[in-house]
Amino acid sequence: MHEALTDGTVTLLPLGPGDFEAHYAGEDEELVRWLGGDPSTPEGLRDHLERCARWWSDGGPFHHFGIRVGDDLALAGTVEVQTGQYYLREGQANLAYGLYAQWRGRGLATRAVILACSYAAAIGCKEAVIRCEPANTRSAAVAARAGFAFLQRRSEPDGRVLDWYTLDLRD
Repeated sequence: MHEALTDGTVTLLPLGPGDFEAHYAGEDEELVRWLGGDPSTPEGLRDHLERCARWWSDGGPFHHFGIRVGDDLALAGTVEVQTGQYYLREGQANLAYGLYAQWRGRGLATRAVILACSYAAAIGCKEAVIRCEPANTRSAAVAARAGFAFLQRRSEPDGRVLDWYTLDLRD
């Protein structure tokens, strides 16, 4: 198990099979839409959480965290640090995040992104990237609050158009 990352309000801990119920209950239409997937099935989500645990034990390339809050470390959402992806340059990490509906609007995603950037820097990444659809104004606002700068709007190989935000992790 990896050491918890916390700022006193948000705690990031590795996501795994024990998070099934909270994640399945928390996933809503907005989360599915912005993360670009399909709604989870119980079997598919169990497989995904097992892969998350394997990636942690294997050292990546995906590092999935549960965003946890409160004394009971309730699962409020997820944040991923993704390395080694075809669209990234050497030393870059892509961050993907989402909160469950009841936790949105409290600044938790921004706190989680800042903590995830600390993790990315600790594993040797030099730059963090957030990619989001132009209509996803909440995600763009998180990027801005966390200190990211708009880099470009780009057409992706899958046909989506995404805005790219970057943050130098060497500062």
